Amino acid sequence: MGSLSKILGLEVEVRIPDSVKNKGPFVFICNHQNSYDIFTISAAVQPATVSVGKKSLKWIPFFGQMYWLTGNILIDRNNSNKAMNTIALTAKKIKEKKLSVWLFPEGTRSNGKGLLPFKTGAFRTALQAQVPIVPVCASNLHQKIKLNRWNNGKMIIEFLDPIYLNDAKKENIRSVTNEAYDLMQAKLTILNNEIEGEYDEK
Repeated sequence: MGSLSKILGLEVEVRIPDSVKNKGPFVFICNHQNSYDIFTISAAVQPATVSVGKKSLKWIPFFGQMYWLTGNILIDRNNSNKAMNTIALTAKKIKEKKLSVWLFPEGTRSNGKGLLPFKTGAFRTALQAQVPIVPVCASNLHQKIKLNRWNNGKMIIEFLDPIYLNDAKKENIRSVTNEAYDLMQAKLTILNNEIEGEYDEK
């Protein structure tokens, strides 16, 4: 899917530190901007990684069936009990199959509103699975994507170093969630300024 970003006229640069490369499993958390993420963010998804998406995705023709059949996890966000069960199921899959999971902790697309507040589900999943959290930051698109334009700019996707959780942090999961949010917010500011600078130089 990630290669389709070229069809959109978008250059995607992925930066992965040695602390993440060829390691894992992890719980990856990434900012969720818009519907084009399927073509851009997917360029950065690491091997042996599945995602967790809303149940309604399975009704999208072709994509929904492929999404489910390739091992991704579907959740019912309207049912809190099922959501908690999904955390346990996801943690179990990480442990048993040594898989990483990719989550969007904002819970919805930001659509140009900046980084939205994080929900704690990704962090609870990481605690149950006893794996680190890896924040992933995708820079804002400098210009809106137009399908009839060959150059829609550049996006940088950068992985941060793993955040290791332990039982002591279980009682303070909201604080850990906020710390990860602050780390990603700071990195996104740097990446967006870098993209802005490159664009202005052209």
